[in-house]
Amino acid sequence: MSKIPLPSLRAFEAAARYESFVKAAAELNLTTAGVSQHVRTLENWMGMPLFTRYRRGVVLTSAGRELGAAIRHGLTHIDVAAQQLKRAGQSRPVSIACIASVATRWLIPRLPRFKAAHPEIRINIVYALDARTPETAGADILIRHGVKPTVPATQLLDAWTRPTCSPDFLAAHGPFDRPEALISAELLHDETVEAWDRWLSIAGVRGAPKAGHVFADFSLMIGSIIGGQGIGLCPTTLIRDEIIAGSLVTLFDIASDQQKAYWLLEAQGLSDEATTLRDWLLASRDESGGMQNLNEP
Repeated sequence: MSKIPLPSLRAFEAAARYESFVKAAAELNLTTAGVSQHVRTLENWMGMPLFTRYRRGVVLTSAGRELGAAIRHGLTHIDVAAQQLKRAGQSRPVSIACIASVATRWLIPRLPRFKAAHPEIRINIVYALDARTPETAGADILIRHGVKPTVPATQLLDAWTRPTCSPDFLAAHGPFDRPEALISAELLHDETVEAWDRWLSIAGVRGAPKAGHVFADFSLMIGSIIGGQGIGLCPTTLIRDEIIAGSLVTLFDIASDQQKAYWLLEAQGLSDEATTLRDWLLASRDESGGMQNLNEP
């Protein structure tokens, strides 16, 4: 049995919808005779008339009405599927800017869960550098560290910072039962020694901390802390998983940077995909919980 003449289906569907060869021809940019020939080809293939022809027009037969409805139903499904695929192919990735420590310690480990829930959404992660808004970072979403911005922002994570080391370092060089004991310890510094000056002042300790290795950023310093090379000041929220696993320990509940946080800022006119990511990030914030009280995991 020969295959159905597909080129004739479109002409027949239009003729059936209008119940007019003339109107179908105008829609399809064909001649009336061309539409008539397509319909005749389809009728010959089916072995039955689909229109009753009169001098002033045509009228669908019962078979023609049934076939016309079936073709319209099929074309509608094809159109919907094609439009969805077209939109998916043209959708741009969602861009999120953040500092390296947030990306490596908090965001990236959670992305597999987002991918599992939203496999159709692509994400680009870019450096925030000194960007103050998503627009200046060229991103849909910006995660920014510091005091509360003057522009609209939502707190994503707290930034409370505490002395942290590995269990091996603590066993070899501890105990550190009083903040004063840190003065002579091997302290690691993130960019400058000022962070330790602030923490020791909050803890009521007088005196300058021991000079130690200085790292360009927290992402570099954390490797040395985990490797047992010293004590560093860490935003406790970013090392929550290691604390729970026991691979890192905080030495004191006393925290500096309590006035700071990690803030989520969003660009104007977010796409549906960017809105989905934003909502998921905020939900992940709620699931992560705060780390102000270290007795609550």
